[in-house]
Amino acid sequence: MTLGHQIAWDDTILPFQLDASDIRGRVARLDGALNGILKQHDYPPQVEALVAEMAVLTALIGQTIKLRWKLQLQVQSKGPVRMISTDYYGPEEEGAPARIRAYASYDADRLTDASAFDQVGEGYFAIMIDQGRGMTPYQGITPLSGGSLSACAEAYFAQSEQLPTRFSLSFGQSTEPGVEEHWRAGGVMLQHMPKASPFVAQGEGSGDVLQASDLVQGDQEENWNRVNILLDTVEEMELIGPSLAPNDLLLRLFHEEQPRVYDTQPVRFGCTCSEDRVRQSLSIYSARDIEKMTTDEGRVTADCQFCGAHYDLDPATVGFEAESDGSGV
Repeated sequence: MTLGHQIAWDDTILPFQLDASDIRGRVARLDGALNGILKQHDYPPQVEALVAEMAVLTALIGQTIKLRWKLQLQVQSKGPVRMISTDYYGPEEEGAPARIRAYASYDADRLTDASAFDQVGEGYFAIMIDQGRGMTPYQGITPLSGGSLSACAEAYFAQSEQLPTRFSLSFGQSTEPGVEEHWRAGGVMLQHMPKASPFVAQGEGSGDVLQASDLVQGDQEENWNRVNILLDTVEEMELIGPSLAPNDLLLRLFHEEQPRVYDTQPVRFGCTCSEDRVRQSLSIYSARDIEKMTTDEGRVTADCQFCGAHYDLDPATVGFEAESDGSGV
């Protein structure tokens, strides 16, 4: 059996706008990128599901960041899954693919048979944007609540950005005949245009954590509700299946809303780790500190949590008191 052949719309994010309702959005399809993330680790099913959901959210949200910017989504919790971290790196240049990576930290003996979201427990969902050297990173957080990571992201946009936002996601193992079982994921993100934000300044809301419905009134509310009802009709296989292109999905769901599509953004699994970065991270330590990190075999080792790369270094070549830079020159 072979891994599923690459479909034109796999590992892409398609931005769109619904002209009749003043709503924008994205359609994401992840295949090889998601497999690249998950094959690095032997996660239990509940953890795989959470990482898959975070990866799709990251792709949908990340498409809006500028060239060479970095978006990070992070979950920190007191539950069995202590942390989930995803990175989305904006393209280096126009037309180039974005890169995405992710990993989770968990206590295997604390995992339960409950739903995937129940494995995170109390904690927070965070979004961070790094605009590059010399710029102050942006960060916003919201509590973990609502029954899914998608609901947390919706609450974040309502509370921190004053943008009514909705996600509909599907992810799981693809079991096509004659094709090796592998992960696929897809999703749609809807977002009302920013002019909805003045309602928040008036202090209107349904509770401590703002919801999308708190941010729209009058004609905006009618448009928002109508488009959400249309999105509710989407089927899981329409989101991840190999037979329906994103353009066709939009026409099937929103043809009366006059969907307008923009250039597709390709996305790939990609890690930024390197030996140079490992050496840089160790450069703050003295020779005595490095000695404490040295293995019984007399080496300093490091493993990348995102891609599994293993680095094996001579302790004499790391730290600010290094005898050499390890280049052999």
